[in-house]
This record gives sequence, C-alpha cells and structure tokens, in this order.
Amino acid sequence: MYAIVKRLIDIVGSIILMILFFPICVITAIAIVLDTPGPIFADTPKRVGKDGKLFKLFKFRSMFVNAHEILRKDPKMAKLYHEYKHNSYKLVNDPRVTRVGKFIRKHSIDEIPQLINVIKGEMSLVGPRPYYPDELEEQQQKFPQTRELVKVVLSAKPGMTGYWQISGRSQVNFDKRIQMDAEYVQRQSILFDLIILLKSPWAMITGKGAV
Repeated sequence: MYAIVKRLIDIVGSIILMILFFPICVITAIAIVLDTPGPIFADTPKRVGKDGKLFKLFKFRSMFVNAHEILRKDPKMAKLYHEYKHNSYKLVNDPRVTRVGKFIRKHSIDEIPQLINVIKGEMSLVGPRPYYPDELEEQQQKFPQTRELVKVVLSAKPGMTGYWQISGRSQVNFDKRIQMDAEYVQRQSILFDLIILLKSPWAMITGKGAV
C-alpha cells in the first residue's frame, strides 16, 4: 500500500507543483538564456536510480556549457577537481557557476524540472539523493564502510528532496549523507515523507547549506 499511495502522491503532487511553479520556470528559463549562451537544461551525465539503473536527470542549467567534462578533463582544473572530490563532490566557490546559477542553486530553483522525472517514474518527490556513477564509486573507496549502505539506498527511487536535504544539505559529507539516505529507506512511510515535504520549502527559501 505504501508504494501505491506514494506513487499517487508523486503524480498528483508533481502536477500541482508544475502549475504553481510555471511562472518561476518561465522567468528562470529567460534569465538563463540572457545570462550565458547554452541550453536551458543542464548537460550533465546520467544519475544512478533505483536498482542501479541510469537515468537523465532534468535540471535548469546553473553552470557554463560542458562544465562537468571540463572539471574532470581540463588539466587547469586538476586542483579544483581534487578539492571537488575531497569535499564529497561539492565546491563552495565553484567558478563554473553562472550569475543566475548562483541564485537558482541557493534556492533549489534549478531542481524544479525534476518534476518531469517524478512524472516519468524515475524519481519520487521524497527519496535519497540521485548520485553520479563516478561519485558513488570513488566515495565508496574513500569511505569503504558505506558500501552496504549504498545497496540499501539504491533499493529506492531517488527523490527531489530527502532526509539529508532538510538536515544540512551540502554541508553534510558523503558518509553521513549516505547514512541518512539509508536511514530514510529503512524507515520510510507516508508520514515521514509528509514531514520531509513540509520542511523542504523552508530549506529552499533560506538556502541554508546550499552551494
């Protein structure tokens, strides 16, 4: 019953949120186009979904074009890439982020297009963070104690928001984050989902812990 009710909430909730956020999405799309050349949506690699299945995650573009590849392959970015991996795949002052990108990332506006992923059934409104494949592999090497926790996390659909997002967001390192994601999967319930959903808007408005 939990899976059925959760899916119903995902569909109905996504439709309502799409309608409510439509004006914000239009303004954001225009701002992105006027700010820097490139597509409206981010050109990032696929993420790891439920049972390890890869999927394309929709996000508004908050960085310069090809930012993901440049960080990993440009020799000039080697030091920055090391810092990126050391800080659990987050950079506090990321030079790849655009002017518009800084604002929409701080308030999670760049995440709104993920409602498309929820409608498609690839994600849920609430769930674990959707990780990059190389992020999962390298962070498990750095934190080998997390391997079993990762298996637990990948047994559920990733979410637009989740337990760790309302508890510190980017300030939480991978080992703690994956532990919180696994804890969510193990104790997930409609009530727990609703609590997380109710707390998520405040995290978006304040931008606490976002980078």
